[in-house]
Amino acid sequence: MGFRKFHRNIKIRITESFLSSLIGGMIFPFAAIYLAQHFGTKTAGILLLVNVGVGLVINFFGGYFSDAFGRKKVMVAAEFMRFIAFSLMMVSNSPWFTSPEITFLMMTVNSICWGLAGPAGQAMLIDVSKPEERKEMFTIMYWANNLSIALGGLLGGYFFKEYLFELLVALSVAALLTWVLITFFIKETYFPADQHGKSLTSHGRTMVSGYKQVLVDKLFILYVLAGILVLSMEFQLTNYISIRLAKEMPITEWFGWSFGGIEMLGFLRTENTILVVVMALFAAKFVQRYKDQTVLLGSCFVFVIGYAFISYSNNVWILLIAMVIATIAEVARVPVQQQYMAELPPENARSSYMAVSSMSYNMTMLVCSVTVTVSAFLSSFGTTIFITGIGLAGVAILYWILPALDQRTKKTQVIETSGQATTV
Repeated sequence: MGFRKFHRNIKIRITESFLSSLIGGMIFPFAAIYLAQHFGTKTAGILLLVNVGVGLVINFFGGYFSDAFGRKKVMVAAEFMRFIAFSLMMVSNSPWFTSPEITFLMMTVNSICWGLAGPAGQAMLIDVSKPEERKEMFTIMYWANNLSIALGGLLGGYFFKEYLFELLVALSVAALLTWVLITFFIKETYFPADQHGKSLTSHGRTMVSGYKQVLVDKLFILYVLAGILVLSMEFQLTNYISIRLAKEMPITEWFGWSFGGIEMLGFLRTENTILVVVMALFAAKFVQRYKDQTVLLGSCFVFVIGYAFISYSNNVWILLIAMVIATIAEVARVPVQQQYMAELPPENARSSYMAVSSMSYNMTMLVCSVTVTVSAFLSSFGTTIFITGIGLAGVAILYWILPALDQRTKKTQVIETSGQATTV
């Protein structure tokens, strides 16, 4: 991959994102365990819900602030707040002082920081990248993110219980390094009109108006919806599929190993992670051989079918082969899907569009929650049909909007290319 050819901002963003995700992956996947130990399981569930809800709301403010004041200002402020939050978490879990209340409060501050910085960071990547670079850029981001999460989860599983303080020290140092990189080495990429003297009420009206513009963009909303429906197939792995495997899969003898559904789920997740990390390195060059429309539709369809088999079968070979097929489709789909997403928003509202797009995770989890409830009233085969129907509905939406999608993205590419030529 041609990492060196990218704009300096992209290289720094990928580096700091990998570092933050690596250290964060050692801690935050285990947050539920920490909160349950200190507050009880029921209270922990409520606290996690509050944490997610706060981040989701702040995400909209982050999108607006980035479009109104510039990407870098928002990111610098958010990363400094994150450093303070992690430092207080470190102190609150030190050998000398323990406060789960302060720890939870700082977890919430971290969610606020993600909500502020996330849309700005995504918009900045689009600002400084050329249309022909984006598939490769998103592939590298996707690969680095999966690798950091895999390594972080693996190390966190070993160190979280006994070495939480040391992990929080490392997280604080990583947050400080991230703030330094963004403050002193990243250049601003978007210069909006001067907002000096604008009242809070006026900002509020502008923000509401801006998001109204996003929500009435039918093509964008349908594209996001299609992505949610297709992605829900993968999220079923840790929702309905995990429940089904635990209940239905018998103890299996395989090459001298004896395991059940829960262990099989672990195998499938590990298989998916390893395949993504290995194959994502070659995905960008592979998908360049084919038209984006063909890759997007074909990969989404295969992805849905692969997970359909996983949602029903208890045969080890079928499960493993289906995961290989689904992961190949996933690796082909992600860079093309993200490239289309990058070229849909207008320049003056990129962060606001990215903020709405960031809701995909939460909406996908909602779809999966509904599926778990519905599965209580259906057979395994009926639930598989229901799940597959949801995924195929996403593919159908993509097929329906693809002509308009291509027309709009081509216009965007022409505008961006001519703008870069003018700048040069």
